[in-house]
Amino acid sequence: MRQRLRDPMTGLLFVLPMLVLFVIFRFVPTLGAAGMSLTDYKVSGEWSFVGVDNYARLLDDPLFLASLRTTLLYVAVYVPLTMLVSLGTALMLNAAIHAKGLFRGMLFLPYVTSFVLAGVIWRWIYEFDGLLNGLLAKVDLGPVGFLEQSSLVLPALAVVSVWKGFGYSMLILLAGLKSIPGSYLEAARVDGANAWQRFRRITLPLLRPALFFVLIIETIGAFQTFDTIYVMTGGGPARASYTLIYGLYEQGFKFFDFGYAATLGMVLFAVVLIVSLIQRRLLDRGTS
Repeated sequence: MRQRLRDPMTGLLFVLPMLVLFVIFRFVPTLGAAGMSLTDYKVSGEWSFVGVDNYARLLDDPLFLASLRTTLLYVAVYVPLTMLVSLGTALMLNAAIHAKGLFRGMLFLPYVTSFVLAGVIWRWIYEFDGLLNGLLAKVDLGPVGFLEQSSLVLPALAVVSVWKGFGYSMLILLAGLKSIPGSYLEAARVDGANAWQRFRRITLPLLRPALFFVLIIETIGAFQTFDTIYVMTGGGPARASYTLIYGLYEQGFKFFDFGYAATLGMVLFAVVLIVSLIQRRLLDRGTS
């Protein structure tokens, strides 16, 4: 018995530091937020138990329903776009012969920059007298109010987030591509399969675990996007970029209604969990 327990206990000791950090900084705050959502917690520390009143308040709050719709729309724009960009750049890097390290570093560089700095730079690019409208004016297509029009603000913000964050997913997919045995592709090439057939029948199925991981983390990241919205639009124009996470920030740190803010956080947690489970089920069905 001692011999059989030695290896599991050794593994547990290695993961114990991260497990302790996870419990302290993730699990315990989640339980605290769940409990706070059942109270009317004030900034002074005073609170009283209100049960599910905060959740009932959500159903009668038109701003909550609008922010939920905006969040889902933003996710629907951002996630496919970042998946396409990440996969495309990973395929190009995998096929590149020269200067792979240089291109990998250049493409990864935006990921390690500050969200605030990226927001400030892109806000200047999107302005009426900014770089993008200057280029559009040369072909008589500008100026365009990318951050001033409700129909354009979410795609504009999604482009910024994709530029900022696709580097990490690109590296994950590139590692997945490197793990595919070259003999499979070579055998398909000998059998007469063209590039699209090799990608569809060999590369894509073998890359599915990496794609699923990237899909999950990018979806969670999209639901939690805050910095870009805070710096570039502040939830505007006319609350067109007012997402759930921005509403949570306002309720908690502008109106100091921490109980209601915690309720928004729990709803966001539930939405992310449901979407992730749906993605897992659809991907498993595609695998079978």
